[in-house]
Amino acid sequence: MVEHAKKEAPLECCGILGGNGDTVKKVFELPNTEKSPVRYLMPPKEQLRVFKEMEKESMEMVAIYHSHTHTIAFPSETDVKLAFYPEVASIIISLKEEDPMVKAFRIGKEAIYLEEMEVIT
Repeated sequence: MVEHAKKEAPLECCGILGGNGDTVKKVFELPNTEKSPVRYLMPPKEQLRVFKEMEKESMEMVAIYHSHTHTIAFPSETDVKLAFYPEVASIIISLKEEDPMVKAFRIGKEAIYLEEMEVIT
């Protein structure tokens, strides 16, 4: 995800994480049709392709990720407004500082909750 964010900078990147439970098994990099440094939009046909692939591999959507190229790793007003999947984590990769910051959140109707993440290599 971090490499994807760096590769797309200064534009935002986006993608879907597939897996089981809270365990990610596969990263699906998707194009940002907005081609914007402050917004992202995944193409519906690509999302459908990813959903079909996850279903074929007995995976579910674990998280959606995107980057913030010039702001902190915290959901923006737009991120909150467009959080269509409150049951999955929203991961934000901030490239504001030299070392990227990655944080996960659950974005609900009433509040934003910080989620714990563990990277297993």
